[in-house]
Amino acid sequence: MAPHLLDIGEVARASGLAPSALRFYERRGLIGSAGRSGLRRRFEPEVLERLAIIVAAQESEFTLREIEELLNTDDTGSGLRTRLGAKAEAIDEEIDRLATIRDRLRHAATCRAPRLMECETFRGCLTDALPRRASPAVAEPRES
Repeated sequence: MAPHLLDIGEVARASGLAPSALRFYERRGLIGSAGRSGLRRRFEPEVLERLAIIVAAQESEFTLREIEELLNTDDTGSGLRTRLGAKAEAIDEEIDRLATIRDRLRHAATCRAPRLMECETFRGCLTDALPRRASPAVAEPRES
């Protein structure tokens, strides 16, 4: 018995994705339809699992190109796990960066100095915000 195919509307409802997103993913080769019934695309039920992977990967900040690679990587080898570990590491670094920014904003919002520019902690934040350059072309000006 042939599996029940889902039309694009059913896939959209089940996945929470717009039909236009499904067509976009199909054009990108991330999902494939099993054909058409009239003008409506039809999909195997397994497309919902593939869409779940796509959405989870997007929420994890994977690019579409990276998602294509993930979907085409054999998940029994170490390649996929290595990529996932590297992404987790990048997310940890971003969390640390954002936590530092959050803490600085909280300090600035509650600092008791009359002016923020009088706050030693805030001034340190400003100094840290400037990129450190070792290039001689950015040397400090000399007095004549």
